[in-house]
Amino acid sequence: MSAGPGALRAWLRASRLASQPTIALPLLLGQLLGARASGRPLDLATLAAVHLFGLLDQLFIVYANDVADQETDRHNRTATPFSGGSRVLVEGRLSPRALGAAAVACAAALVAVSAWLAAARSAPLLVPLAIAALLLLWAYSYPPLRLSYRGGGELLQMVGVGAVLPLYGYVAQGGDLERFPFALLAFLLPSHLGCAIATALPDEPSDRASDKRTLPVRVGGERAALCVVLLNGLSLALAPIGLGAAGLRPGAWLLVPAAASLVVLLARPAPPGSRRLLVRVAAAGAATLSLVAVTARLVFAAR
Repeated sequence: MSAGPGALRAWLRASRLASQPTIALPLLLGQLLGARASGRPLDLATLAAVHLFGLLDQLFIVYANDVADQETDRHNRTATPFSGGSRVLVEGRLSPRALGAAAVACAAALVAVSAWLAAARSAPLLVPLAIAALLLLWAYSYPPLRLSYRGGGELLQMVGVGAVLPLYGYVAQGGDLERFPFALLAFLLPSHLGCAIATALPDEPSDRASDKRTLPVRVGGERAALCVVLLNGLSLALAPIGLGAAGLRPGAWLLVPAAASLVVLLARPAPPGSRRLLVRVAAAGAATLSLVAVTARLVFAAR
């Protein structure tokens, strides 16, 4: 494929940069916690390096997933901006070889950035955390595990975004792992799981045809959406414990994710391909992102 504006547009489309907040916010939260625990201000060079890691991680995820899921995506007639892949392989805009090579390059660069940061910050744990991020994607999309097809994909997404990323940011900014408020993660993890389930809702028909055992395939879209709402409700119920572990207090801001969760519940019926399903998935994402964002703001204000 020749270089030019069309190729650039294809790569931008494949990169799905609109999903970057789901990576950047947990990394930022972890960094704010780490700086607070270390008693030092945020190191700006480290901040930039951590978010470079996050960009590379996100690009690795979307490129590698497009290659792994291209046959399933080829049969997807209900793709949305949130799901169904970037479509660049399905439409022949890029080749699987080019996208696979880009994924490998991002993985190598991700480890290199982490190794440099580990040496600069005397934080060797960053390298295993980076490798864990890569292995989670491999287990999600590729043999022999390929858990996204066997019913464990949503849990892997939850662990990667909701645990590995905050820990990476925390360690990078000098946080002592023994002092990490793990109850704060326990408070946020259910909502991350709900968000992962929600992004699978639009793909239910093609996932079912491909025997991809997501929760919407196993229990149906409406029941899966109810699980999303219940998981967000669990996060809200755990807020006093989780925030308290970090010396923070819940407040009226919890009404934002609560309202978004209510939209998930009320946007029905929402079959794949409908506008209501787009609203439902966007609301689920907003519930999780707002929960992480306001928690980060509370940590910043408390420093």
